[in-house]
Formats: sequence, structure tokens, C-alpha cells
Amino acid sequence: MKRLLTLLALLIVTFGPMQTANAGEVARAQFTSTIEQREPVDAVTILSNNINKVHFFSELRDLQDQTVTHRWMFAGKVMAEVSFNVAGPRWRVNSSKALLPGWIGDWTVAVVDGSGATIAEYSFQYIEAEQ
Repeated sequence: MKRLLTLLALLIVTFGPMQTANAGEVARAQFTSTIEQREPVDAVTILSNNINKVHFFSELRDLQDQTVTHRWMFAGKVMAEVSFNVAGPRWRVNSSKALLPGWIGDWTVAVVDGSGATIAEYSFQYIEAEQ
């Protein structure tokens, strides 16, 4: 028994206490036409290509002391990455993307944590404007 306790103590000293992964999350997120007072003014799910800019808002929880990134993707390619230093347990951030009229299709923003893991993904459709 003494030998087992010595071995257990040696393992604890060698490896330290078990760490759990950060359980941070995206509490709210949406695409919007603009941000006012750090909040989205509307929800955009479909955007016509006569509009050339869109914003992405996200409220992050329990991701403090990490760098979180909004990764903008179109047609399987990363089009932009915007990173934020999260300084508190509840943190609101937003990024925007200028769009060219020819970039018709589905756009996705992945919210990526400090370890590079995707926390969540959100999409909108960019469509041809009606003439």
C-alpha cells in the first residue's frame, strides 16, 4: 500500500493536476448591416450584391486571456482573419468584410479560439441583386 501511495504521489508531482479544456462559447452571434453602441442593429441572413459591406458580431463567454479570431471564408478559401484579445469573461467583438459584387454564394465566419479550434460557424448568402 505504501508503495502504491508513493507511486501516486510521484505521478501527481511529475504531471501535475489534470487540466480541462477551456469551455468558452459564443453566446450570441449574427451578421448585421452595422453596429451601434457595440450591438448589431439587425440580422442579415441574405444580402444582395448591391450592398458591399457586412459586419459580424459575436458575444464571447469564458474565453478571457485568449486571442479569438473571426475567420471569413468564401468558396473554400480564407478571405480574411480578424483577431481579438479577449480581456473578460463576457466580451463583445465585431469585424466587417468589404464584398465585391462577383463574390456570389455562401459566406461563413468561423469563430476560432486561442488553440486554433473552431468554436462555432455562422453563414449568410450573398446573392445577385434584382434588376
